[in-house]
Amino acid sequence: MTEAISIGPNPAGGPDLPTLISQVGAGDQEAFATVYDAGCHAVFGLILKVLRDHAQAEEVAQEVWVEVWRTAGRYRPERGSVLNWMLTLAHRRSVDRIRAVESAAARDHRAALLDRAREFDEVSEQVQAEQEREELRRCLRSLTEIQRQSITLAYYQGLTYKEVAEELSAPLGTIKTRLRDGLIRLRDCLGVTA
Repeated sequence: MTEAISIGPNPAGGPDLPTLISQVGAGDQEAFATVYDAGCHAVFGLILKVLRDHAQAEEVAQEVWVEVWRTAGRYRPERGSVLNWMLTLAHRRSVDRIRAVESAAARDHRAALLDRAREFDEVSEQVQAEQEREELRRCLRSLTEIQRQSITLAYYQGLTYKEVAEELSAPLGTIKTRLRDGLIRLRDCLGVTA
C-alpha cells in the first residue's frame, strides 16, 4: 500500500513540487512519476466533474499529463502552485473537449441538413407538369369535338357516363364508344404504352 502524498508546497515529508516540476522540465522521468502520483487524483477528478464521461475523462487526463511533461519548463511559481497550474491545464483541456464535441455535433447536424436530398426539385417538377399539361391540351385538340366533350365532362368535371350522355343528349352506348375511342387516341398521341 502506498503512502498518501501531500500536494502542498512542501509540507513535512511531502514532495517539493516546484523543484520536481523543474526537473520534469529537464526531462527527469522519475520526477514526473512523483508529480503524477501527487496530482493524478485531483486532475482526473476535475476532468471527470467537467466532462461527466469516464472514457472521455481518461482521454483528456492523458492529454493533460502529456502537456505537463512537454510544458513543465514553462511553469512559473509566481503564478501559482504546481497543482493549480496542472488543474488549470486540466480545466482548459476539459472545456476544449466539450467545445470540440459540441462543434462536431453542430457540424454533423449542418452536414446532415445539407446532405438531406430533397424529395423533388420543385422548379423541375413544375416545368415538367406544365409540359405534360400542354402536351395533353395538344392531344385533346386532335380529338373530334364529341370525343373531347365526352372526356372533358367525364374526367375533368367528374360526371358519370350516364350524366355525360344526358349532358350531350346522346345514348349511353354512344358516349361509352366516344370515350373509349377518345382515350385510345389520347394514349397514342401521348405515347403511353398500354
